Amino acid sequence: MTSDSPYPNTVFMKKKNIHKKIALFAASIMAALAWGQSPIVNVEGGSIQGMTSAARDVTVFRGVPYAAPPVGELRWKRPQPVVKWKGVRKADTFSNICWQPGNAVGTFYGNEFYWKEQTVQSEDCLYLNIWTPTNAIGHPEKRLPVAFWVHGGAYFNGYGHEITMDGDAWAQRGVILVTINYRLGIFGFLAHPELSAESPDGTSGNYGTYDQVAALKWVHDNIAQFGGDPGNITVMGQSAGAASIKNLVSSPLSKDLVKHAIIQSGGGISTAVASNNGNEQEKAEATGKGFMDKFGYHDLKEMRAAPAEELLRIFKEEGMGLFRPHVDGVLLTESFDDAARNQHLADASYMIGSTLDDIRPMGKQIDDFCFLRDSLDRRPAYQYLFARKLPGTHDGAFHSAELWYMFHTLDRSWRPMMQADYALADEMMDCWTNFAKYGNPDGKDGDTWPPFTLQNPFIKIFNIQYDVKR
Repeated sequence: MTSDSPYPNTVFMKKKNIHKKIALFAASIMAALAWGQSPIVNVEGGSIQGMTSAARDVTVFRGVPYAAPPVGELRWKRPQPVVKWKGVRKADTFSNICWQPGNAVGTFYGNEFYWKEQTVQSEDCLYLNIWTPTNAIGHPEKRLPVAFWVHGGAYFNGYGHEITMDGDAWAQRGVILVTINYRLGIFGFLAHPELSAESPDGTSGNYGTYDQVAALKWVHDNIAQFGGDPGNITVMGQSAGAASIKNLVSSPLSKDLVKHAIIQSGGGISTAVASNNGNEQEKAEATGKGFMDKFGYHDLKEMRAAPAEELLRIFKEEGMGLFRPHVDGVLLTESFDDAARNQHLADASYMIGSTLDDIRPMGKQIDDFCFLRDSLDRRPAYQYLFARKLPGTHDGAFHSAELWYMFHTLDRSWRPMMQADYALADEMMDCWTNFAKYGNPDGKDGDTWPPFTLQNPFIKIFNIQYDVKR
């Protein structure tokens, strides 16, 4: 209260409290109305109800389970069916994230993407999130295209609701966006002889990739209830997420579910004639056994009884980089390079690219992939380069910089974005969603972004135009 208030202190405070109560009551009414307007959807496991998103005419379903919690005896087992629930599950909260080292504030990526991070880690983390136009819910006949996003993070960090990731702009353009969590690091990719011995096919590891396949199958089987077309799913990812997309389009368990694929900063194929990458199961088991033996876990009972916090600690100490997907002969029968050359990839359109100042030069590998697709007379491959050097620092168009734009979440960044940055985000959103709709980033009949071919090695450059006005 200011000194010249017309009310005595007690009267002023009473009126202030009344106004506060009215505001809280109005907020609760609005929340109730939002819940009342959100349709109930029946999916695998039971009924769920989303919430009205910040964007107009968009509903988001947060924290939807696509598999049973991989805890206790399910640690280091392939994803199991969803545990059924009673009543209506309110899908209004993002789930816990998978155990991971994280990116501390003070590091480059910690400052860039995780400075607002407030997340709880848990092995119970197999959930996905869905953004869809509200008027499409319960209408399978809408047959909207679906984009299935796999986050990056070197296979040991990340989650499906990071600050850059949001589906409002996607849904407003008529594309349903799904983001997922999957098991990471030692929890997601540990192979071990005892784990292989209990497996029906004698393999172990790759649990995080099996999670991705399970999530993709869940989307295929359930997305029609949200207005989506199970026959038009675009899988897309960046960094380790892009490498994951390479696995999904290579695996005999998932490639037939893919209509289009977007590979962001995940390279292409090597220049070698053959990758010389055969079955790696035995090597992966030896690596896992050696690691667990070193830290005193000599049998499966001890390993499954270990506290998750302790496993994360030893992983951070000496395991980072050891555990990742491998060719096991079942989930992955060959490397991406070999699958591409042997014409075993998903029969899909591809969009592939990197950033100008990426973690390593990727242009030659990406070119080789596009040339190969063209030489095989397969569906087109479109190549891009994100060249916008982000404002605020001199780090340039760094690895992951494009995420702010292709999710249209510039307003969440601390950087001093210009009007031209928002125009660039609009352009990229149009291209990404057009690709999900038609397999052509230009749109159904566009011709300004041609495929990358031997005769016309065209690369679409994404950068700002300083004369753009909003």
